[in-house]
Order: sequence, then C-alpha cells, then structure tokens
Amino acid sequence: MAEIHLKEVTIANGETIGYREREGGGQVVVLVHGNMTSSAHWDLVLENMDERYKLYAVDLRGFGTSSYRNPIQSIKDFSDDLREFSDELGISGFALIGWSLGGAVCQQFCIDHPGYCSRLLLVASASTRGYPFYGSNEQGLPDLNKRLRTLEEVKRDPGKTIPVQTAYDQKNFTVLKAIWDGLIYTGEKPDPERYKRYLDDMCTQRNLADVYQALNLFNISKHDNGLTQGKGEAGRITIPVFALRGDRDLVVTERMTKELIEDYEGRAEFIEMKECGHSPLIDDLDGLLGHLEGFLKREEQKV
Repeated sequence: MAEIHLKEVTIANGETIGYREREGGGQVVVLVHGNMTSSAHWDLVLENMDERYKLYAVDLRGFGTSSYRNPIQSIKDFSDDLREFSDELGISGFALIGWSLGGAVCQQFCIDHPGYCSRLLLVASASTRGYPFYGSNEQGLPDLNKRLRTLEEVKRDPGKTIPVQTAYDQKNFTVLKAIWDGLIYTGEKPDPERYKRYLDDMCTQRNLADVYQALNLFNISKHDNGLTQGKGEAGRITIPVFALRGDRDLVVTERMTKELIEDYEGRAEFIEMKECGHSPLIDDLDGLLGHLEGFLKREEQKV
C-alpha cells in the first residue's frame, strides 16, 4: 500500500491547511470532505484507490488540523482557500472529488477558479441550490415552515446546532455516534477502532454554525432558493461532471440531487448507488471506487 503522509502548508491568507498526501502516479486527485468530518474520513479511499492516482485530501479551514483564524462567511471562502492551497503545492489540471459539503466547495471552486480542475466528481453532494437550515418545532424536529435566515438564528437553534456543538465541546462520543448511526451509518458501520478515530476527529470542527449558514446561503442555480437569488453560475462549469447518491441517503435528499442534475442541464452524468446511505465510503467502498475510477478513466481516454 502506498504511503500516506499528514502534512500542512500555510497559504497566502495566513491560514494553515492540513492535508493527507498519498503517493501515486501522475494523475492528481484532490479530495474535499463533508461537514462534521475532515481528511481523516477519506482514509479508506486513500488506502484503496488505484495507485495510478496521486491523492491529496485537504482539511477545510476550521476542520481537522487546519487553522481557523478568520471565520468563513460563505462557501466561497473555502473555495478560495483551496485555490491558494493548489498554488502553494503547484498543482493544476487535477480531478476534484467533493463529498456532501465538499461537493458545494468543489462546485464553487470550479466557478471561481477555472483552469485548475479538469473533472468534477460529486459524492452525495449538497445541491446547487444549497442546503436549507430549518428551525425546530416543539418536538425538536425540523420545521419546514421555519427557514432560518441569519447566522445568529442558526447559532441559537436548539434542534441541531446546540446539541451538536455541545457534544463537540464535551467530546460526548455517545451523542455523536447516535447522530451518525441515526442519519449516516444506518446500514454498514466502520470497524470500532476506525469509528473511534472518526468520532474523535469530529470534535476538531470549530465552525459548525458558520458552515450551516454558508450552506443555507449557497446557490449557484438560476433559481431563488428561498434565501438567496441564484445567478446561474452552475452554467459556467463546463468540465466533465459526475454525481452519485445513495438511494438510502437521509442527509442529501433525492429532491436535492434532482435539483443538482437539473441545474447542469444535461452536462452531468449521474449514478444512483443501491443500498447506500450518505457514506458510500462505508456502505459500498468497492462500488464507490469503481464508479469514481471508471469515470476518471473514461474521461482520460477522451483526451
């Protein structure tokens, strides 16, 4: 198995970005994680993806070993960090794989910084129209008639923000595990040692409410998402796009993925993975890698 090295680099804006680098061939792939995770959660991909690919898995600002000196205001802040990271490492022409929140970051990156990314792969990605944040009803469940609009409202939400942030602050792995078992690892689960590492890593996140609000505002479609009027920026992404979602995903809904596919107007290839939830990395790693590598190889053959 190729060696994996944990490294860090200071980028132009003063933030320190942690990342994992796996040795490989000349094809560069950059992996961007989701919310409540970091590069640590790409471990199975780093360990098992075809060694023809040289892999970089980044920690977004405020996650993992990366710094959080300046709070993010939008998904664009992550996108700009990724561009400065690419400049520091001197890489371009790479494939981007974004999972969940990472999907939003990668889409924004391709809009903001054309020429860096050659292929865009989205795994259970946030919609082109963002990920709405709803307030809670009396039972503590999301109230779809109560869309929160400001960061302060999101910070005060008793149904999601406060419980998760409290679990982080107290390193309450029991609560965090219950959340992940209820929403993400609904079928297959990581082995106990790996799961413990994931839970410990979750508590490194220092930007929970900021990320919730950034996703709430995110919109690269032509539509009004209820909070932000889109400007049709998804139309500026003309590189090959591949998207996949598990049919049992309880985090990114079928409707959100349909929005994404619709907004690419026929330019995105889509695969639905059977018996998979929000983490195909755990539910069907072989299937996930088969789809990702298959798309990459097909596109390489076209060049």
